[in-house]
Amino acid sequence: MPHPYAKSKAFTRLLLLIRTLLDYPGVGQPEPSHDGHANANRTRHTAIAPLRDRLRQVATEQGYTWPEHYPSVATLNKDLGYLREWGILERRMYRWGYYLGTGVMRKPELKAALDALHSQAQNQGDPTIRQMYHTLAQRLRGFQFARDLPLSYPVRQIFNRAIHWTDPAEMMARGAMRETLFHQIAGLEEAIAHGQAIEISQRVDRYQGNQVGMIAIWPLQLLYYDIAWYLVYETCEDGCLRITRMDRLGNYCQALTFNSRGIAAQAQSLEGVYQLLANGWGLKLGNRDEQRAELAGTLDLERARVRFFPPVAAFIAEGETRHPRQVMRWDARRQHLDYEVSLPPRSLDEFGIWVQRYASHAQVLAPELLVERHRQLAHDLAKRYGLL
Repeated sequence: MPHPYAKSKAFTRLLLLIRTLLDYPGVGQPEPSHDGHANANRTRHTAIAPLRDRLRQVATEQGYTWPEHYPSVATLNKDLGYLREWGILERRMYRWGYYLGTGVMRKPELKAALDALHSQAQNQGDPTIRQMYHTLAQRLRGFQFARDLPLSYPVRQIFNRAIHWTDPAEMMARGAMRETLFHQIAGLEEAIAHGQAIEISQRVDRYQGNQVGMIAIWPLQLLYYDIAWYLVYETCEDGCLRITRMDRLGNYCQALTFNSRGIAAQAQSLEGVYQLLANGWGLKLGNRDEQRAELAGTLDLERARVRFFPPVAAFIAEGETRHPRQVMRWDARRQHLDYEVSLPPRSLDEFGIWVQRYASHAQVLAPELLVERHRQLAHDLAKRYGLL
C-alpha cells in the first residue's frame, strides 16, 4: 500500500501544517471578547477554519501558490488525524486552538514566563522552581528571543526577596541548617494537588496564641507575600482557614489518610481564602466564627479613617486600587488627604501597622481603638527618646 504522504504535494502540505503549529501556537483560538478574555461559552466555535487560513498564509510565505479552496476541511482533518496517529498531536479535541505538545507559547510569552520563573527561583528562593529554571535555561541555550537579548537578561523582574532560608541544599552549603517545612516541599505539594489531609508541626507562635504543636490540616496553597513564603491551609478539626509562615513550621509532614477529598473541595476552600484576603488587610484571617459570618456577608465591618499629610498624602493618593472599599478625599486646599476603608475587625491590627509606617504624617481618626493605639505609640516613642 502506498504511503499516504508519498506524493510531494501531500508531504509538503503536512510539513507546512507542522510549521504552522510551531510558529503560531494556539492557532484557531476564538477572538477575545470585549473584556480581553476568550469566550468559553462559544460552543459552536471550531479551530479548523482559522487553522486553514493560517496554513495558507504560511504556504504563501514559503513560496507555494495553492488554489483558492485548498486544502479542504476534510483534507486538513485527515492531516490532523495523521499527526494524532504519530502522537504529534494528542487524541483530543483542539476546539480552543492547536499547539504541539507543551509548545503553547510564542517567544514574548515564553520570555515573560521565564523571567517570572527566574524571579521566583532567585528572589523568592523557591528550590523546586530554581532547579526547573536551570533545566529550562540549559535546554534554551542558543535560543534567540530577540536581537541581542540573552536568556539571562530579565526584561521583567519581581524584586521582593525572602528574608529567611528556603532551600535545604543552600542551607547545608552555607552551614545554616533550619529544620523547617521547606524540607518537605515535595510531599506538601503532592498533598495540595490531591486534597490529602496531613499533619504538620508548628514550631513557634510569634503572636502568643499558644498554637504550637501538631496540627491536622488540608494544605491549600504555597503563597509568597512580601518577604516570605506562607502555607495556606484549612484545619481538619474545625475547618478554620489559616495562613502561616513556612519557616515557623517544623520539618514534619505526615499523611493522615490515603483518601483525598478532591481538587473541587480544595478549590472551594481556597476561594474562601481569596475572598477573606480581598475583604481584609494583610494575611490575618480571624477565627472560624468570624470567617463564616464574613463569607456569609453578615459580619459588621469597622470604618477606619486616617488623615495623611504632605508629602506622604500624595503617595497615598496614588494607590487608587489599594482596597476595593477605600474612599479618599482631599480637603479644599489639598493640605491633607482623608483615607477611609471598611474592614473586618480581624484586620485592624495589620491596618494599624501599615499606618504606623508613615509616623507623624498620619493621624488616626477612627475607630477609637486605633486612635488610642496610635496615640500610645507616639507617647512611647517620645518617652524612648527622652522627650517626656
